[in-house]
Amino acid sequence: MKRGDLYRVAHPNARDPKRSRVFVVVSRQMLIDSQFSTAICAPIYTKYHGFSTQVAVDIDDGLKHSSQHSL
Repeated sequence: MKRGDLYRVAHPNARDPKRSRVFVVVSRQMLIDSQFSTAICAPIYTKYHGFSTQVAVDIDDGLKHSSQHSL
């Protein structure tokens, strides 16, 4: 596992209309390579709203389509 890797994860909540979501590994590589048993991941959403906690991702980053800016 590497920082920046994308993983599609099945959604355990049957009420969610999406069967799975894509997550990106955000843990520091130093922790991933250590004996630490937890990696921190963040969900990737289709819409990009420009929040300071959001990062736009693109096809070049491994997604099927780019994040879209909402108006």
